[in-house]
Amino acid sequence: MTAPKRLPPWHEHFRLPSGRELLIRPIRPEDAGPIQGAFGLLGPEEIRHRFLYALKELSPEMAQRLTHPDPNTEFALVAAEPLPAGEALVGAGARAALVPRTRDAEFAILVSHFIAGQGLGRHLMRKLAKWARSKKLDRLYGDVRDTNLPMLALAQSLGFKRVREGDGSGLVRVVLDLNEEP
Repeated sequence: MTAPKRLPPWHEHFRLPSGRELLIRPIRPEDAGPIQGAFGLLGPEEIRHRFLYALKELSPEMAQRLTHPDPNTEFALVAAEPLPAGEALVGAGARAALVPRTRDAEFAILVSHFIAGQGLGRHLMRKLAKWARSKKLDRLYGDVRDTNLPMLALAQSLGFKRVREGDGSGLVRVVLDLNEEP
């Protein structure tokens, strides 16, 4: 009997309660096309929740930027079909970026409504927190639309605290203190 094949760092198989299997892995340049293609499947509210403004399409330049994170300051994962990059439909993405001259990182997560509500967002957020802790950062934060109740509830359940809201921007900043026990 052969041992199971060991996956590279930050790669893992994730089975949704629905039975669908996804591969969580670092984003790759080859994901630009599938991400642009999947963008058309997102609803306007999903786009506003992630990008914080209305966006009709994901331009090739934006896709290029998303799929080429700076390995020194950014970390980006996708949850995709277990197919080669460039062929796999991407159903979710999560990223964290170091904030210059601080010990903070800002996060962003997008989980398609086709697979939302099955624990994937929680799992991806934990991965971002693990990465941030590995960088010896103090805080992981994100600005969330005050209408994005599922994300606000998820953040609260993971120990994020609301630190700014009601300023008229429609955004709530949620912050995770990485020095506290997870």
